[in-house]
Amino acid sequence: MDAALLLEYGWVLLVLVVLEGLLAADNALVLAIMVKHLPEEKRKKALFYGLLGAFIFRLGSLFLISFLVDVWQVQAIGALYLLYISINHIVKKIMGSRNKTDEAVDDTPKKPKKQSGFWMTVFKVEVADIAFAVDSILAAVALAVALPPSGLPPIGGLDGGQFIVIFLGGFIGLVIMRFAASFFVKLLHSRPGLEVAAFVIVGWVGVKLSVITLAHPALGVLDEHFPENKIWKFGFYIVLIAIAVCGWFLSSKVPAKENENPVEELEKQTEL
Repeated sequence: MDAALLLEYGWVLLVLVVLEGLLAADNALVLAIMVKHLPEEKRKKALFYGLLGAFIFRLGSLFLISFLVDVWQVQAIGALYLLYISINHIVKKIMGSRNKTDEAVDDTPKKPKKQSGFWMTVFKVEVADIAFAVDSILAAVALAVALPPSGLPPIGGLDGGQFIVIFLGGFIGLVIMRFAASFFVKLLHSRPGLEVAAFVIVGWVGVKLSVITLAHPALGVLDEHFPENKIWKFGFYIVLIAIAVCGWFLSSKVPAKENENPVEELEKQTEL
């Protein structure tokens, strides 16, 4: 693998790691809330079982999708799903901001919800982890499949280099969710626009997967080699970087409030 090819693979992996980090932070907070009602020792077990299940699911899904990645129907479903979760999250974020304002003036006492037992909580964590894994895997596949052949032996139905990039992206995402989520949570807390930017990027990756779908020989809407076009690739990453930069600079920094720790629960539950 020559230097230029290695640089391109490394760049895609870096993009995946950053995107995984931003998505994993949000996911880790959700999981922390899901297990919050359990005793401390059981919280850690529930999170461990959930992450173990997520790892097995990601690995199995990666092997499965490696054989299906060239099927245009699968590509189309993946593209639509990424676009859906991107738009859905952004809309919910906007609506959520409005609802918070309404809730602030609503003093009606809320009836406490019945909490799940340990194994039901583990099951819910597993389901949540699997749901979180789907968008990560699809985004990773969309970014990696347009990479040029690495020359490594194929793994499953993918080029060896592409498979390794997707696997490492997913694995690092799990590591971040388990050990480094607090850093990204703090980052998202101080720069809330980055969360929206992350999901805009997910949508933009969905556009990339749509382009790959439209260039499929079975459809022929776009030229078969268009996804590998250097101008398209350059433009794609320029837009991706622009989204991230806008998310950073257009997001007013939120100062930490006194006695407020947005990751206290998360840090407690991820202590070794």
